[in-house]
Order: sequence, then C-alpha cells, then structure tokens
Amino acid sequence: MSKQPRSVQVVVFSQAAGGRRYLLLKRIARYGGHWQTVTGSLEPGETHLAAAQRELAEETGIAAGRDEFIDLHLVNTFQIAPEWLHRYALGITHNEEVCFAVEAHGREISIEPAEHQQYCWLEYEAALERAYWESTRRALAATEALMKARP
Repeated sequence: MSKQPRSVQVVVFSQAAGGRRYLLLKRIARYGGHWQTVTGSLEPGETHLAAAQRELAEETGIAAGRDEFIDLHLVNTFQIAPEWLHRYALGITHNEEVCFAVEAHGREISIEPAEHQQYCWLEYEAALERAYWESTRRALAATEALMKARP
C-alpha cells in the first residue's frame, strides 16, 4: 500500500523561567540522520488532528488531548525527496503537511528508537539552525510568532 502524500508536523515546545524551548528529534541514519520536529503521514481515513495525536504519542510518548493542539494555520507543500518516492503511488511528487504545536508542560519524552536516536530541547534560534528541513523552520517560526503574540 502506498503512503498518502498528506502528513502532519507537530512542534513541541516548553515554557520555563529561562524561556521557551523547542523539541527536536534526530532521525536514525536509515531515515536520514537529520533533526526535525514530530512528523508523519496520515493513515487511511485519519484526520490531520488524529494523525497529529497519534504521531506525537508514537514519537515522544506524549498523549495530548485534542484541545491541546494549536492549529498553526500553516500548510507546507514540498517536493518528496527522490529517495522516498518509491513509497508513494506512481506520479506522486509532492506532499501536503498540516502543522500544529503542542506545549509539553514538563512531560517526559520517550522517543521511538526505530525512528529516532536522540532528542534535545533548544531555544528558538538554535532550533532553527539545527532543523534540517525548510518546512520545519517554517513551523518553528509560526509557533514562535504565535507564542510571542499571546499575552
């Protein structure tokens, strides 16, 4: 069965006295070995929000309620990397990614070792520098802007 060219991205952040920090996960070498936020494809019949909940739980161990997700009103559309095209139906070249954010509220992180080898919490600028994908940087920027605008 081919992957759907529809996915989600979830920016996980934490507010502390020292400022806001963002969670980045390092993919295992087989999946590129790069740093990114929580991401994943939709399963058949799944909504974007349901996929965001599932991926967050699978990749970090955080079980967040639907009301904890912040819709960033950001949809990234990007070309699928050539090494991953075989996972999609013939002729599919682009993916649409809906972005959300979730505050961690001090919850422990438990990464999925089949996908990620480590994680880190970084301040905004450092997270931007470490993030591999442009779509990750856009979601981080949208989250940072939204949080700065909140009282």
